[in-house]
Amino acid sequence: MMRLDHVSYACGPDGLAATAARIGEALGLESVKGGVHPRFGTRNVIFPLKNRQYLEVVEVLNHPSSDKAPFGQAVRARSELGGGWMGWCVAVDDLAPAEERLGRGSVPGNRKFPDGQELTWRQIGINGLIADPQVPYLLRWDEGTEDLHPSKALDPVGKISSISIAGSSERVADWLGQPEQLPVGDVDVDWQAPHGIPGILSVTFETPKGAITL
Repeated sequence: MMRLDHVSYACGPDGLAATAARIGEALGLESVKGGVHPRFGTRNVIFPLKNRQYLEVVEVLNHPSSDKAPFGQAVRARSELGGGWMGWCVAVDDLAPAEERLGRGSVPGNRKFPDGQELTWRQIGINGLIADPQVPYLLRWDEGTEDLHPSKALDPVGKISSISIAGSSERVADWLGQPEQLPVGDVDVDWQAPHGIPGILSVTFETPKGAITL
């Protein structure tokens, strides 16, 4: 099983709260504070969406782990360019094929909730995303965390309808181990020839305000 799990937006120079507020106003959607990822030196704000998906706005912290962890490095690099779309993430049931293909192990991630519950997962592929931002990174949510999935933080009213990516579906399929079809469900992907850096150009959401493209 592979499926589109979330899209990641790095905050701009005005910081996490202001970036998330601006996006929330544009989309007409509510967000919740996600929290700190202590292993990555980052923190996020979550916009829960339908189809067990979400949009995260993420900020790098002035923390030693953000210098060491590829995820922290990726967020910092995108924010230093003024912020914007950093990447997309595909959830899988089993990371072993990706670990074998990429020749390295996955790394653990965690985020604590105010009530003490903890969301835990493993992820791989951030170095690939840094090198070639069109490719997604991969994540496996740990067992027993189903009810803590960020899409369940609020009753979702919006959904991802399409993603425009500078890159090639063949390159991404190869990166993912050549699935017969890309794991995006009913999300349309518009591939465009890169002019400059590959990666996400825009994401269109179905919202109470209609179709909104960021």
